[in-house]
Amino acid sequence: MMEAKNAASETAGSGNPESTRQQPAGESGAVSHYHMDPTRQLSSDSADRMQGHTQCTAHQVQGDAASCVLCEQSHTIVDVESAHRVALMVTPDASESVIDQVWEAVSTIRAVLKQQPVAMTVTAQTVFLRRADDAEACRRLFAAYYGDRSPVTNFVVQPPCGGQALAIEAWALGGPGVEIRFPRPDVVTIEYDGLRWVHTGGITEAPADTAAYDQGAHEFDEVARRLKAVGATFQDVVRVWLYLGSITTIDEASGVERYRELNRARTDFFADQSAQGLLQIHRDGRDYYPASTGIGMRGPGLTVSCMALQTDREDVRLLPLENPNQTSAFNYSKAFSAKSPKFSRAMAVIIGDYITTWVSGTASIVNSETVHVGDAERQTEQTIDNIERLISRENFAGHGVADAGARLEDLAKVRVYVKRAEDYETCRAVCERRFGPIPAIYAVADVCRSDLLVEIEGVAFSRVNPNEARANEQ
Repeated sequence: MMEAKNAASETAGSGNPESTRQQPAGESGAVSHYHMDPTRQLSSDSADRMQGHTQCTAHQVQGDAASCVLCEQSHTIVDVESAHRVALMVTPDASESVIDQVWEAVSTIRAVLKQQPVAMTVTAQTVFLRRADDAEACRRLFAAYYGDRSPVTNFVVQPPCGGQALAIEAWALGGPGVEIRFPRPDVVTIEYDGLRWVHTGGITEAPADTAAYDQGAHEFDEVARRLKAVGATFQDVVRVWLYLGSITTIDEASGVERYRELNRARTDFFADQSAQGLLQIHRDGRDYYPASTGIGMRGPGLTVSCMALQTDREDVRLLPLENPNQTSAFNYSKAFSAKSPKFSRAMAVIIGDYITTWVSGTASIVNSETVHVGDAERQTEQTIDNIERLISRENFAGHGVADAGARLEDLAKVRVYVKRAEDYETCRAVCERRFGPIPAIYAVADVCRSDLLVEIEGVAFSRVNPNEARANEQ
């Protein structure tokens, strides 16, 4: 198997994309979506989100009676050969009960997927909750709906900025030759075109663990166990999410900030994996760490998820990306953490002529210092500037891959974490101006430094030699 590659059914496949199919909007209500192959086309109603959020009020589902929902949603479609992907961002009506909101979200996901040209399976989802107590009701409903094909699910206590009880980011996959298996709870494997993706998530700390270091050590070990159970190792992991409760508070057990203790646990885990021959951190003169988000959530806990890729294909490679305007996180001085955060600023997965770039959680940092302290608008601008530079053609060329890279308009979706709820509208206005009407979820969450007000992550789909590819299509 190949060394760590990007993970998830979401990633672009190989070969030439199929011809673009424009998704119908349904007979009543607009469906805001992109269609990428991996170049993006906007439906005529997508621009409506620039004036406010689009509501999807009814869908015609493959000839059946309309499935009525009242749920704000936007989604991205990516088609490459046999793999058909849909990424959905769903936020229900805040005026309804929690149960009603969950049903609205699930029925909206169902309606969108029923409109696809192939049968679709939800493989992974992240549920952003206003209250931790609502997780159990969501679990029961998901179990009733999905049965033994329940997607990998992360429950994160990060209140949606619009006041809803929850919001859901879901990824679904389908197509001829795509095989999806659910070997154990919160583990999914997807195989197609010589690629094998592994998703695992929903990993939470042992009940007795309260120290951030112990939580991190336990959960990274659990990730390794789950990967081993399906024939993978951390060598295959390319994307990690860490949701840490009380991220900037002082850990009672150590007297050190909780995020710094989590970084220490991650560093020690990677060192142990390397000593066992299960993780080669340095390859071909580069530092290979997964792309990662380390973000706060309410409560004292920790939730971890990851994606991994295995393949023997010779036209698949990983490219860890660093930002020339930022110090690599793994090279931060001890002033920021006794053991530095071990992640890459982004991980690009190059499969044939197509690139999927997973952008790590990005904030208003230049070199290694926070900039624009106290100004949410300027921090949002700087964060987007950092993402733009990170995924640019110039940066890919600087990493040894010419005629590659992506633009902000190549982003398929973003998550925007806002520290202060009162900054939501300001932050959203900047994001919509810079990104366009991109599928997005905005959630209230502490960032890993007390002076950071905004963090953004995303995933971009692009091509190698895009100009040449467009010329050949004309």
